[in-house]
Amino acid sequence: QVQLVESGGGLVQAGGSLRLSCAASGRTFSTYTMGWFRQAPGKEREFVAAIPWSGGSTYYAAFVKGRFTISRDNNKNTVYLQMNSLKPEDTAVYYCAARQTLQYNYWGQGTQVTVSS
Repeated sequence: QVQLVESGGGLVQAGGSLRLSCAASGRTFSTYTMGWFRQAPGKEREFVAAIPWSGGSTYYAAFVKGRFTISRDNNKNTVYLQMNSLKPEDTAVYYCAARQTLQYNYWGQGTQVTVSS
């Protein structure tokens, strides 16, 4: 019962930064946990970060190593992923997702992030 729209992807040089946005709308999204995932060509989709709408701990994949920060703005119904010190290996389609329990049931269409060498 939530719709997600990602934006903010693009082409950047290694070492640069991007901020991804995920605009959420729906009936009960305030009870959800929001997550960012990514999928590079030829690789499996992998978890990046997560944050609950209503509060609680944030979670990060080990590869982030302090470079990425997930945040939310409840007034704007938007979740952000600030990505700094980008590497070519970060090149992927980044997806916003939402869940109420264990399974992420709602997904955006994705936004392309390309990091040049």
